[in-house]
Amino acid sequence: MSASLPLSFQFLLSLLFLLLLSRAVLSSSSEYLIGVGSYDITGPAADVNMMGYANSEQIASGIHFRLRARAFIVAEPQGNRVAFVNLDACMASQIVTIKVLERLKARYGDLYAEKNVAISGIHTHAGPGGYLQYVTYIVTSLGFVRQSFDVLVDGIEQAIMQAHQTLRPGSVFVNKGDLLDAGVNRSPSSYLNNPADERSKYKYNVDKEMTLLKFVDSKLGPIGSFNWFATHGTSMSRTNSLISGDNKGAAARFMEDWFESGQKIPRRVSTIVSDLRQNHSRLLDIAASYKSSRGQSLDAKVRVRKASFVSAFCQSNCGDVSPNVLGTFCIDTGLPCDFNHSTCNGKNELCYGRGPGYPDEFESTRIIGERQFKMAVGLFNKATEKLQGRIGYQHEYVDFSNLEVTVPKAGGGSETVKTCPAAMGFGFAAGTTDGPGAFDFKQGDDKGNAFWRLVRNVLTTPGPDQIQCQKPKPILLDTGEMKTPYDWAPSILPVQMFHIGQLVILSVPGEFTTMAGRRLRDAVKSFLISLDSKQFSNNLHVVIAGLTNTYSQYIATFEEYEVQRYEGASTLYGPHTLTAYIQEFKKLATALVNGQTLLRGPLPPDLLDNQISLLSPVVVDSTPIGVSFGDVKADVPPKSTFVRGQQVNATFWSGCPRNDLMTEGSFAVVETLRGEKWVPVYDDDDFSVKFKWSRPGKLSPESQATVEWRIPESAVSGVYRLRHYGASKSLLGSITSFSGSSSAFVVV
Repeated sequence: MSASLPLSFQFLLSLLFLLLLSRAVLSSSSEYLIGVGSYDITGPAADVNMMGYANSEQIASGIHFRLRARAFIVAEPQGNRVAFVNLDACMASQIVTIKVLERLKARYGDLYAEKNVAISGIHTHAGPGGYLQYVTYIVTSLGFVRQSFDVLVDGIEQAIMQAHQTLRPGSVFVNKGDLLDAGVNRSPSSYLNNPADERSKYKYNVDKEMTLLKFVDSKLGPIGSFNWFATHGTSMSRTNSLISGDNKGAAARFMEDWFESGQKIPRRVSTIVSDLRQNHSRLLDIAASYKSSRGQSLDAKVRVRKASFVSAFCQSNCGDVSPNVLGTFCIDTGLPCDFNHSTCNGKNELCYGRGPGYPDEFESTRIIGERQFKMAVGLFNKATEKLQGRIGYQHEYVDFSNLEVTVPKAGGGSETVKTCPAAMGFGFAAGTTDGPGAFDFKQGDDKGNAFWRLVRNVLTTPGPDQIQCQKPKPILLDTGEMKTPYDWAPSILPVQMFHIGQLVILSVPGEFTTMAGRRLRDAVKSFLISLDSKQFSNNLHVVIAGLTNTYSQYIATFEEYEVQRYEGASTLYGPHTLTAYIQEFKKLATALVNGQTLLRGPLPPDLLDNQISLLSPVVVDSTPIGVSFGDVKADVPPKSTFVRGQQVNATFWSGCPRNDLMTEGSFAVVETLRGEKWVPVYDDDDFSVKFKWSRPGKLSPESQATVEWRIPESAVSGVYRLRHYGASKSLLGSITSFSGSSSAFVVV
């Protein structure tokens, strides 16, 4: 018979067990579940108009580097969660958001929905267009482009799936600091129209602050970082034709590569000869034995750059912020542009901003990207403030075309006004110093002219109520009242708020100017603190996630709207648009604090079945007689030796890149010789490699692809060659993959 423990001792053991259990529960609840994901969204690299500048002649013809969707999920172990997706795209799209949410519901039920999923664009102007559903934004792309749309929906879903599947206990840290040399105000005369006492609160006429989140897995260590900083994705110009994530996409690559190299993960290693510099002649002999290969059918995808660390550089209130920090100059005289209208002898077409790498836009992209990257690294390394507390979210749809807004009256008291159906002013057509418009339009035009009113009236004539509502904007396009063949502009917009501990993210469907963003952030922060000073203190971090969930152009302050430069002329819903946003975000804040669920509001339309596309399909690809797809057209010179910093090129007979987007693959690859095996070491997602595609004539079925490699300082001496992967289409419609390689060369 075994002896039993005294009851008092059993009680103590039970008490100890419960204490340990409660500590374990507290420990686990003090951490979030975190996950990150990333997926290729590059899209068609040929024939498709790029989104951003509305320049019909800016047609994609290759890749600077690939575009990606990057996601993070933060969840309470047994409670709420939020998912944020950052796109290397010009902006989010309502129809893309709708279809992504439909897929997530089919896969996860109600776990991810419109209320807790945010999809935001970095505002690169060098990505394929045609993926928005409203007519205004797809005119220059010849309507809807299904490939652009599909690759975004697929990539966003995949990024969220990766983040969901990798959810593990971890922590999120926040840090912020000022980056002084990555943005300037491109509409300073508008900014100066804001009240002097308000401007005196700020040292700069653009926001310089970067806010960064650092994601740390409890076992694996750091897994990612996301930051918000305001500067336009316009380092690449309106004449660029290579797909690019611009400065923010570049910064993301730099930071991901920095982290991978810091983790001692070798990407570029050569083991041919122990001392390559002393064996140059031996390397030349090896290279000479590898001639260019004939094109061959090959159904394979190659991807070199596989970062496990996910870094996203997100957009904020960038409305009037340009990365072209050297200033604006007239291209005919070299003199500064007119201050108030950004013109040169009255012409807007001649006034351009200059980036820090002027006249090389690729160098400007690198420099502005590198400045953001270096700032982010500093914040990442010093991030010690841990996000702690509940996770929450609020979301509603709002009809901004006729929203009642309470505003203060000049003599005291308040009055009720309304927003307006969407309309764009004459200053919109003038463009900006990042990408000027055409004809005789100019920024700051609050009058318009008779000729362009006649042209406008062919499309639609705004009524007296609309004209009065939009004053002092002279209406050039009354897009909110244009419904043929379907809606030209959105009326119903999503507004959304995420709450993660002491961080609040305001998801806005447009481009807030600097002062508009400041007013929104300050209003929401002070309002939250007034509602619950225990949960929200002065340590609250409020960030604006711009161009999120859909797109509705600009949001300027009331005073900036009066000036009618580009940003004011592109504020669609009239002079009280910003006040309307502040009003609606206060509703979200109230619901967040009180634990209420807001009504969804009127739903935005799903116009996918209404879309029209006038972009011609790929009919057939061909090569000259006796030539195969993948054959070299222009080879690397024989017995060539290159040093770091030089460029190597090879051109191949190719097919149209629209035949196969090479998603999670590459069109252009650099290979090095290891023993007797060729190993890919750089691809077209690397900043050093460019893929360029062209046809000899617009209707020609023949095409060629050029692989360019600017040899980086990190390249290891050895034997290399360039390889092109592509796909061709036969007259009967079948798609065949192929590959070809250049002759070998030496890098010392």
